[in-house]
This record gives sequence, C-alpha cells and structure tokens, in this order.
Amino acid sequence: MSSPPWEFHLPLAPGDLLRGGGPGRYAVQEVLPAPELAAPLAAFRAAFRARGALAVLQHFDSLYSLLHHFRAVGAAVKEDALELMMQVVSCHSNDLPAILGDSGLSHADRTAHLNVLKMNCYLLTGLVEAFEMETCKSGLVELDPSGKNKKNHTKVSGFSWEEEREPLIRLLTQLLQLDLRRLWSGLVVEEEFVSLMTGSCYRILENPSIGLQKHRATREAVTHLLAAALVHYDHMFSATLKITQMLQHFEHVAPVFAQAVSLWATEYGLKSMVGELLREIGQKCPQDLARDAAGIKGYAVFITELAEQIPAVVLSNMSVLLRHLDGENYLMRNAILAAVAEALLKVLNGDKLEEAARGTRDQFLDILQAHICDISGFVRSRVLQLFTRIVQCKALPLTRFQSVVSLAVGRLKDKSVVVVKNAIQLLAAFLSNNPFSCKLSCADLVEPLKKEVQKLQEMRNQHRATAAATITPEEEWEAMLPEIRAVTQQLLQPLQGEEEEVLEVEETAESTSERITGLLRKLNYKGAIHLTQKALCHFQGLEPFSGPKEGNEEATILDVLKRLYTGLCPGENTEDTPGGSSSPMTKDVTLEEQPQTDLVKQEMLVQYLQDAYNFSVKITEALSLVSKMMYENSVSVVQEAIEFFVTVSQFSVPQAVLGVRRMLPLVWSKEPGIKEAVLNAYRRLYLSPSGDSERARAQSLVRSLSLIMVDASLGTIQCLEEIISEFVQKDEIKPAVIQLLWEQFTEKSQCSLLERRAAVMLLGMMARGKPEIIGSNLDVLVTVGLSEKVCEDYRLAQEVCNAISKLANNPKPALGKKNAPFRLPQTHMLFGSLSEAVSKGFAQPSGDWVPFMEVAVTLIYQLAEAAEEICAHILQACSQQALEKLQEADGQKAEPGASPSRVSDGASSLPTFLLMHLVSLVGQVALQQVVYLEESVSTELRRRRMLREEQKAKQHSEGSTKKQRPQSTGNETTMEEELGLVGASADDTEAELIRSICETELLDGKHLFSAFVPLVLKICNNPGLYSDPALSAAAALTLGKVCMISSEFCDSHLRLLFTMMEKSTLPGVRSNLMVAAGDLAIRFPNLVEPWTPHLYARLRDPCQNVRQTAGLVMTHLILKDMVKVKGQVSEMAALLMDPEEAIVGLAQNFFSELSNKYKLWNSFLHFTFRPYSCVPQLKGSG
Repeated sequence: MSSPPWEFHLPLAPGDLLRGGGPGRYAVQEVLPAPELAAPLAAFRAAFRARGALAVLQHFDSLYSLLHHFRAVGAAVKEDALELMMQVVSCHSNDLPAILGDSGLSHADRTAHLNVLKMNCYLLTGLVEAFEMETCKSGLVELDPSGKNKKNHTKVSGFSWEEEREPLIRLLTQLLQLDLRRLWSGLVVEEEFVSLMTGSCYRILENPSIGLQKHRATREAVTHLLAAALVHYDHMFSATLKITQMLQHFEHVAPVFAQAVSLWATEYGLKSMVGELLREIGQKCPQDLARDAAGIKGYAVFITELAEQIPAVVLSNMSVLLRHLDGENYLMRNAILAAVAEALLKVLNGDKLEEAARGTRDQFLDILQAHICDISGFVRSRVLQLFTRIVQCKALPLTRFQSVVSLAVGRLKDKSVVVVKNAIQLLAAFLSNNPFSCKLSCADLVEPLKKEVQKLQEMRNQHRATAAATITPEEEWEAMLPEIRAVTQQLLQPLQGEEEEVLEVEETAESTSERITGLLRKLNYKGAIHLTQKALCHFQGLEPFSGPKEGNEEATILDVLKRLYTGLCPGENTEDTPGGSSSPMTKDVTLEEQPQTDLVKQEMLVQYLQDAYNFSVKITEALSLVSKMMYENSVSVVQEAIEFFVTVSQFSVPQAVLGVRRMLPLVWSKEPGIKEAVLNAYRRLYLSPSGDSERARAQSLVRSLSLIMVDASLGTIQCLEEIISEFVQKDEIKPAVIQLLWEQFTEKSQCSLLERRAAVMLLGMMARGKPEIIGSNLDVLVTVGLSEKVCEDYRLAQEVCNAISKLANNPKPALGKKNAPFRLPQTHMLFGSLSEAVSKGFAQPSGDWVPFMEVAVTLIYQLAEAAEEICAHILQACSQQALEKLQEADGQKAEPGASPSRVSDGASSLPTFLLMHLVSLVGQVALQQVVYLEESVSTELRRRRMLREEQKAKQHSEGSTKKQRPQSTGNETTMEEELGLVGASADDTEAELIRSICETELLDGKHLFSAFVPLVLKICNNPGLYSDPALSAAAALTLGKVCMISSEFCDSHLRLLFTMMEKSTLPGVRSNLMVAAGDLAIRFPNLVEPWTPHLYARLRDPCQNVRQTAGLVMTHLILKDMVKVKGQVSEMAALLMDPEEAIVGLAQNFFSELSNKYKLWNSFLHFTFRPYSCVPQLKGSG
C-alpha cells in the first residue's frame, strides 16, 4: 500500500481543515453544496465495498461537506451517511487486530491506517455531535408533548437517534479497547484522538433526557467507553477537569457521573479517580462556590450519591472536603454531612473497629453533633434526618445517646418548622430503637437504680476491706527482713566453731530456687542463706543468681532472697507449710478473681440503669414540649407530634397518656390530614390489641378505652365519642367488643362498678355511629340500669340515660322530609322507671341525684310523647314529698289537696338538700320545656305544614293538568311561588305562636311553674337566710333558667341576677349566673346588652374558676357576634397575663380565633390594647 503524501491532523475546530496547515498536512480541497451530496455519498459507498475502510482517504471531503451543511441536508442523506460511517468504522475495527499484530507492518501502511482511523473517527464522532445537537435543539426526543414528530419520523424512515446511540458508542468502545499505540509507533496515543473519542460521550451526557430510565443502556455504554479511555489512554486528568466542569454547568449529570465513577472504582479499579474528583471539588474556593448556586448544587448531589454507592472509597478522601463545612453555602455542607453519615453507617459501624477507625468515627459524630446547631435551618434539619437514619440502623454508640437526645430535645424549640418536625422524628426513632427497656417510666427505673447503686457501693466497700486485709508477699518480706538481715550478718562473720547444716545445691537453678523459697516459708533462714551462698557460686550468670561477683555480699544475698520470695511461688506444698496454711498470694489468685468479675458486672449494670434513667428523663422532658405543638399552625408538625405520642405510648411512659388525651380535640380539626392522623393514632393504639383469642383482644381493647375515661372531662368524653363513632361506622370495632360491653353492663361478666359505668359509656358512644346498638337492647338498659337499685348508683343510671339519648341524637332530617321524629309512647316502661327513680331519690341526700335528674328530665323531653305531662307528674310527686317533710317538721298534718304553693311558706324549715333538689328540678324542667317548644314542637309543626302543602300542591297540579295541559308549566311555577310566600309567612306565624306560649302561658297563675317561682326568688333575695353554698348556687342557676322562658320575666329580674353575680361571696353562685347570663344574651340580646360591662367585670373576679367560666362565656358570645367587639375586649387581653395556665391558654385561643374572624387585625389591636392603662388589676396580676 502506497502511503499518501500527507498526514491527517485532528483539527481543534472544523474550520481548520479548510485552511492549509502547512506541507504534509491534509486539507479539504472542496466543500460540496448540500443538494449534490447524494451522488458523492453513493460513490463513497461503492468505494467502501471495493477497498474497505481505506476508501475514506479519497472520499473524506464528501463526508466533511455533509457535516459542514448538516442542517441543510435532508434527513435521508444524513441517516445514510451515519449508517455508512458505522459500517466503515466497524469494518476497520475488525481489520485492525490483524494489522496491529503484524510484526512486518511497513511505515507506509501504518501511516495509512492511522490516517484512516483518524478520518473515520473524526467523521463518525462529528455525526454523533451533529445529531445530538439537532436533537436537543429541535426537541425531537422529549420536548414535543404530543410526540407527533417522533412518531411520524420513525414511521416514515424507521430511524431513531435514541436507538442508534447505544450501538454507536459500543462500536467506539470496541475500537478503544484495541492496542492502538502501535499505530503511533508504540508511543502514547495523542491526546487529541482520545479527546475526540470521549468528546462525543460528554456531548451525549449534556442532553437533559439522558437521566431517564429508558436511556439506561446508553448511559452504561458511555460509562464503559470512558472507562476504556481511562484505563488504556491515560484520560484521568482530562476526565477530572471535564467532569467537574459539567457538574458545575449541567445539574442533571450529577447522578449519572456518580453512578459512572462508582462503576469505575469497583469494576475497573479506578479508585484514584474518586480521589482526583473529590480533590478537585475540595480545592474550589468556598467563596466562589457561594456565588455559583447552580454549580454547587451539582457538586452537592454528586458527593451525596457517590457516598451512598462507594462510602469506603469516599471515606479515604473525606479530608479534602471537610474544609467546605465552614463555607457559606448550605447545600455543600449538607452533602458533606450526608457523606459523613454514609461512612458512619456503612464503614465505621460495629463493635470491632480498630483504634484509628474508632477515632475517625468519634470525629465524624462530633461534626454531626456540632451541625445540629448550624446557622442554617436546612442544615439543622438535614443533620437530624441523618441522625434518625443512624439511630434506626443502630449505628450510634451508646456513649453518644444522651448527648444526641439532649440536642434533639433542644431543637424542639427551634424557630424552623422543618427542624422541629425532624427533631420529633429523631426522638421517635430513639424510642423505637432504644437499647434500654420496653418500659421507660422514670418511676419504674428510679427504684431499681437506687437498689443497684447501693449494692455496688456495698460491693466496693467489701472489696476495699478484702484488699486491705490481704498481706502481699512484699509486705511479708518487709516484716521478715530485719530477722533475715540479722541472721545474714551473723553467718557472714568468721565461724566460731559451730557445726552448720550441710546443704547441697540442686542440679538446676530453678529447682534450687524452689528449695530456697520453701526454706524461707518454713522460717529456716540459715539454711536458705547458706544455700543461696552456694548457688551464687555454682550458678553464676543464671537467673536469679546473676548477682555481681564483687561487692557487698550481704546485699547480694538479700536481693536474691527478696526476688525469690516475692516473685516466685511454685512448688510449695501444703504439708511443708507450718500449721498447714497456704501462702496469701495463692489465696489472692483463687479468691479475688470472682469478686473482681462480679464487681465489674455490677458496675456495668448500674451504668446501664443510669443511662436508661437519663434517657427516660429526657424523653419525659420532650413530652411536655411536643404536647404543646399539637396545636401549632403547621399541619406536618402536628402530625409528627401525634405520631410521637403513639410511639411513646408503646413504652409505658406515664406522661404519654396525657399526650394521647391532649390530641383528642384535634379530631374536630378542619384539616383532613390532622383528623385522619388522630384517627390513625387511636386505631393503632386501641384497635390492634394483643391477645391469642378474639375474646382476649376484646378485653384488652375495652380495658384500654376504659383507662382513658378515668377522671376524663366532658370535653374528652365528647372527643372520644366522635372517634369511636367513626370506627363503628366503618365496622372497625368487632362484634365481640360490643358483646363484652353488654356482658359487663349486665354483670354476666365479673367486673367492678367503674367498669360497668365505662361499659355503658362506650355503648353510648358506639350508638352514635349505629343507634341500633342501643335500640335493639333498650329494654335491657331500662331493666338493668334503671331498676330499683338505681338509688345505689346514680352515676350508672346517668350514663344509661346518656346512652339512650343517642336514639334521639340522629342527624336532623333535611327540610321537607316526611319522616316523623323518633318518639316513644307516654306509657313506655322507660318513662315509668325514670319517674320512679327521680321521685324516689328526691328525699334522699345524695350528691349524684341532681346530675342524674337533669339527664333524666332531658331524656324525657327528647323521647317521650306528651313529655310535659310526665314531668308535671314528677314535679307534683316531689313537691308533695317536700310538703310532707315540711308538715312533719312543723308538727302539722297537711290536707290531701294542698297546693304546691305552700312550699314557699316556711321553706326554711325544710332540710337544705331537699330544698336544693326541688329548686334544681324546677329549673331543669323549665329549661327543657323551652327547648322542647323551640326545637321539637317547632320542627314538628313545620313538618306537618309542609306535608299538607305538598299534598295540596299535588292535588292542584293534577287538577290543572286535566283542565289545561298546555299551560301547566306556568301555573305550577306561579303556584310554587305562592307556596313559598305562604311557607315563609307560616314560619313566622309558628314562631310567634311558640313565643306567645312562653310569654303568656308558662308563667301565669294556671301553670305549674308559677307555684315555684316565689320560692326561687325568696332564696335568691335572702342569701343570709339561705346561706348554704349548694342551695344558693342551685337557686341562682334556676333563676337564670326561668328567665329563659319569658322576656318580660327576664327583664324584671335582670337586676337581681346581675346584683347577685357582683355581690355574692360564693364563687359557685357567680359562676352559675355567668353561664345563665351568657344564655340569656343569646336568647334576649337586646335586654342583656346594657349589662355587658357586668359580664366583662367577671373576667377580673378573684376566683380562678369564675374567671375561667367568664372567659369561656365571653369567648362564645364575642365569636358569635352576640357581644360587639369594643374597647372592653381588652379585659380578655388581661387574661394573657393570668397566673393560671389554663386561663392563659383560653385567652390565647380566643385571640387566635378572633384573628381568623377579623382579617383587619392591626386595626383591631388598637381597640384591644388601648384601655390597658385603665386596668388597675393588670399590674397586680402580672
């Protein structure tokens, strides 16, 4: 093959080939016009078939012209050119292994194939870039929402650039995997060629759609091509610069490069690539990065995802990144902290870490803990999330538990909602994964802790005493030394004719040492010294007889004897020891090891209990903070708080019950997410009880629900009722639970009195969702709950009445419905039992009779036909008993037909409780009579009227249709309009009728109420005579109830009512009258309006209960617009500084609701706080 007279040099820019680069360099001779490219392309194809890849040497200009006019060339020509070039490169790639393996390759052939390789690769990569740019600009792949262009294009030509990219990249990869250095005479492949091959890869990665799942194969092909360039062509430096540059400018490439670098490090062993990239990022100036928000986001995502995939490799290069933790941009801090957390989770985890790894782990944990208090809320939030993962994976050392929990509790007060939310999640994770106990009650832990601490102290004292009593060999030697020294000095003097014991040395130094030690323990000092002297001469240089040859002989002997006695104790026998006692050293070995082990175990136990107690204290502290967050404005924080208390409840923390109760009112939230969170919380806490059988699970559920109702307020009961009714409507409460409740109520199942009450209450709650639960067992309720034993437990009877009342509490039917209200006949056994129970208990002193009576009277008016007759009978029976008691007290006999009006004469001689019962009964009947007329009677009149009007309309419509069918539509419209006017007028007529009954009939001399009004007024007007607090409070409340009947009566007695409210010394009277005044303000607003200052005055009452009652009443009146918002509302603002927390919460809730009601809040504040200087009590209360 003849070598061409030129050499092809890869241009820096396409235009460089149009200009002659000098002698011996190839230059394009002619750029063909776009319309004429088809024929040269066909000629190139023919030449390729004839000569193979070498054909490009003569036809390069044709393909270059196509690249030059790429936008103007037709799609078919471009596609043919791409297909042809792929064939050419593939052919050359297949031929190159044989060519490169030919040892006799001439210089001319080598140069020719090198030019062919460069030309073909230049043209093919040029087409790749051209197609890629065209795709990005035209939106052929992703930007056309309809997809019509793509579909039509594919349908016409069958060409899809997306499908062509992957095989093309694999072809280039195959080419790079060859040993192309032989074409460069065995030298390094020129950098321009490597950049040419990899440039197309980077161009493809710049396409934003490359990250989609459908392009996964293309990404993998690009990754392997770049790996070939890195492994075989020293592309690392260029790749590092290019990747960091793309990360800075193309946000979407960060996950792609993270996956690619991970692959290079694991499959190709290119771990140094990770270090180069991280070092390049780490050397970026933090101030410059702070100004480049887009670029820093790419770096952050890259670091985060790379750490997730190859944490060990990233860990080895982490030091170059830590400087950015002091930078301004929070994204980079978050990324590095995430990388630190991944290292802790996947590398620095476990108990068998080396000392260096443990130090790195502690350093990283210190970094994370420090950034919990980062200046950026996003960083604080992210660190809390990372700690949550670490805790969930059990990667946090126990020594760090207390410090991290303390930091998390501190973040509960953070100003950022997201931080607070994540702090709650972290604390929940700590609870779920705590290593201490399934029970974290401080009360349960403090006693065992004290007990074990005391035991540890005793063990330590005992150990000290044992250690003090034990004589060590050194101490024994010191005691023996004076005598041994004296014997030594005596023996070293010249002999005075005494015959000494002849002792010979043993064969070895060890056996001789044992013999000398035995002689010392037998107190044979002379023998030991003589033997030592001989041994020093016989075993010179051997231990322990390696003493100096010259010097003080006495010191040498004593030194040898000391070392033998204190440091060597083998070979002694018990029988050789005087008295049969063993050495103290032997005792230490046998007796001290076990106590020492027990002491260590005890110290570990105490430390465990101490850590558990400290953890419990912090969780308890967190409970009080989280419970206050349940009423935050942020829905997510409220949901996390609810979830937290569900988690805490599983660990028997006593305060958790308070949180579970506190979340109850949230069931009324207008936010669906919060309401559903409460329902799910109670569903998890109570509807999934433990137990082997259905019966056991039912018992567990009933027991849990009953605990909530212990000492629960009325509001708590109502909230729980809403939740249980929701569960019943969705059939989430099993029939076995309802069956068990009935068994407890009827005492078929053994239970306490409190459990019976709870069973009735739960049945009533369930009946709200399904009234048939009570309706089908009404006779059982009456027979068992309202039997002759009702006087023994009025509270049970009261709950029975509440349960039965659910039959009347069904949602009101829509206007126009024909269904009659649910009523029971007057002769039903329920009303007989109620009448008997009320009358029978009237004359008995019981504090529970009045609440039962109120519920019973209410139930009669709700369910009974002719309820007023039943209650009149009860009033007559009770007043008759009062008359009999009065006659007994006065020693007189009453006439059989005595009038009840005589009760007011000499009433002071009646027992106080009897008078209070009578007054309370009168007030309740009066109030329920008004409610019965205003609601039940009015609704029934409206229903009957509408039925009549509907029947008349139907008859009129039928008659009109028969007479004039064509004009029926117009007649019906006119008729409906007339009926509408008639209906509106009728409503007014019915309301006026009921109003006249209340005003003129209920309190006239013919009605029963008139007989008791003088008695009520007498008690109210004579507080000195009737000084009993309960009686005075009952009379005051009854006065307010009677005032509800008639506006005339109300107007004439308002002065008495407000005078009592202001002057009474009894807080119960003032509270009752405040409630009554609130009701009167709604019923007769015009009458009460002049007395508004007296209502506000109760907000400054010295009694806490009165202030709280007044706050509740005024809140309702103001929010319902029954009292206008004026300057006097500043009295409500004064409650914000009340010493009682409950009153402060009430005032805060009032202003929160008021701010939602009045959007012009700033102008309202002016009127609210302007009178502050005029409130003298404000300084004192503050």
